[in-house]
Amino acid sequence: MERAIYRIIDANFNRAREGIRVIEEFCRFALNCSPLAERAKQLRHELSSAIYKLNASRLISSRDTLGDVGIGKTVDKQLTRESLNDCFTASCKRLTEALRSLAEMIQTLNRPVAETIEKLRYEAYTLEKDIVLFSEPAEKFKRVGLYVIISSNLPADIISLTNRCAAGGADCIQLRAKDIEDDKFFAIAAEFVKVCKAANVLSIINDRVDIVVAAGADGVHLGQNDLSVEQAHKLQLSPLIVGKSTHSLEQLRSACKEYPTYVSLGSVFSTGTKPDAEPVGLDYVRQATKELADTGIGSVAIGGITPENVEDVLKAGARAIAVCSAVTNVGDPMTACRALKEKIATFNEEMAV
Repeated sequence: MERAIYRIIDANFNRAREGIRVIEEFCRFALNCSPLAERAKQLRHELSSAIYKLNASRLISSRDTLGDVGIGKTVDKQLTRESLNDCFTASCKRLTEALRSLAEMIQTLNRPVAETIEKLRYEAYTLEKDIVLFSEPAEKFKRVGLYVIISSNLPADIISLTNRCAAGGADCIQLRAKDIEDDKFFAIAAEFVKVCKAANVLSIINDRVDIVVAAGADGVHLGQNDLSVEQAHKLQLSPLIVGKSTHSLEQLRSACKEYPTYVSLGSVFSTGTKPDAEPVGLDYVRQATKELADTGIGSVAIGGITPENVEDVLKAGARAIAVCSAVTNVGDPMTACRALKEKIATFNEEMAV
């Protein structure tokens, strides 16, 4: 029976390592997220270290692939995968199942090692959650090039601008409504979200995670003095896009530790929307995009961006740009959005050549 225990341990150890390897490579190649990939790698190393505390010779000598009655046994659609996400999900399940089996079997041989394996199982559950909460919103945000901010408390203006900016090609629209009663804010937000969904535009609401959840918006944008990203995640019913404002490298590095979906970089230039904000300039955009290169976290440059200077911002490394007055305070917001969208598209095409 002891040999059978070692066979089970060997099989599940291999199964767990295979699962972690897929998770690690999903974080590395699909999410381009070094911190999450490093956590998966660390989990793999800790598992190997724990297993190697057992009798390594007994473990390998117990393997009997040719005599394994389970070899070749399959169930319908066992290896059917339709997407990379399917592969990731299957690997997470395989990993935690294998860790549970390992903990059970190793209890009979070495209780401290079994306790370590059980701890790793719960770390695996947490890692899966963190990856999902990060990856799903990140995938949605990848398509954002033009991000429009509507700052108003007037329902008719908000909905009109939302419709016109969506028609002009905005990829994401943020509603920033200050000093408005909650019941009115919710009613406006619900209509705002409805318009965005119909136009296949991402809907973001500034500050208010409660309104985001209640109205069914795609995400929330948080300032430096708002709730933390972690606190916002605690309130979500499904993975939310969570943005975080940053105005310096120190704030950027602090924000990255929270795993937001994206960070805003600004104010790049002087802006009438926030006249007290000191411009950070194009240098911050350059520095920040380098810092973000292997994090998987998106970014959007913001503040004083116009059709005249947008190319300079893109050359500095910005992948997406956020505008407010440049489209909402003009006679034809739809045309203004189209002009900016065309400039972004043209720049991206030239860079791709």
